[in-house]
Amino acid sequence: MASAGRGASCRATAKALECATSTVVVAVRRYQEGGRQALRDRREGNGRAKVDERFRERLTCVLEGTPEDWGWCRPTWTRELLCQEMARRGQVRVSVATMGRTLATLGARLKAAKPIVECPWPSWKRQRRLHELKCLEVYGPPSEPVLHVDEVDIHLNPKVGRDWCLPGQRRVVVTPGNNQKRYLAGALNTSTGQLTWVEGRSKASALFIQLLWRLASQYRRARRIHLVLDNASVHSSKKTLKALAHFGGRFVLHFLPPYCPQGNRIERVWLDLHANVTRNHRCRTMDQLMVRVHAYLSARNVQRSASPSLRRVDLRRTS
Repeated sequence: MASAGRGASCRATAKALECATSTVVVAVRRYQEGGRQALRDRREGNGRAKVDERFRERLTCVLEGTPEDWGWCRPTWTRELLCQEMARRGQVRVSVATMGRTLATLGARLKAAKPIVECPWPSWKRQRRLHELKCLEVYGPPSEPVLHVDEVDIHLNPKVGRDWCLPGQRRVVVTPGNNQKRYLAGALNTSTGQLTWVEGRSKASALFIQLLWRLASQYRRARRIHLVLDNASVHSSKKTLKALAHFGGRFVLHFLPPYCPQGNRIERVWLDLHANVTRNHRCRTMDQLMVRVHAYLSARNVQRSASPSLRRVDLRRTS
């Protein structure tokens, strides 16, 4: 406020202090009426703060469920409804603005719900199966690698995702129109982190069989190769069973519980692939996009990183 006392305007003072002009106007008026004493913070007599640690703990407990879990006929939370629920639990009634600030201190924010399909197995049966697969990875013989197998779709029409932008700006992603697809079948070695993959134009049994031949060549010294995979039809089709018989029992298939993608560690690789390559991409042809896909997966194997560093010159070669 010293600049205001030397004759500077309230607007200039507010700009220097990075605050609202009205704040400076009120402070100057209070100083003129009561001197320095009037500038003291007068919130000391307001009593205890309404939002304390206990309030935040109760609010965290509330947010762990939905309104329907606590008896409200509404599927999603609003700040007004949170105020009512906290008051119903015996907490002090706060304003909507205070609830918004409290949510910010907890790091809570609006997020889109994630749709999933629930596993039809009982919980005990699903957990037992996942535990068996985990024991296979940890206690299996070193000469028998354990690989997590899955397929992924690559679309020429880009996946749209969030990106940092300046105020008033928004990213524009041009879609080619007629979508094209390619498919990858991959196998992730759980002990080394090495990824093996093949590419195809259809997600059929032939793609999975092609991956089997690649793995048989890569792990020649392995007496058995354990594959952890989902229940897709291509993993148990007649063509696949015939190919497995040709390998003479070298491949042992371990099927996950139905609708249990969290048990397959390669799913994380595909999420990273979309985040680093396909989301908001600007490739005009499928060939350009697949060059970047293969470049990313190769760099991931070499650098052992979910977001490997790709040089700018390498990206130019793929465009």
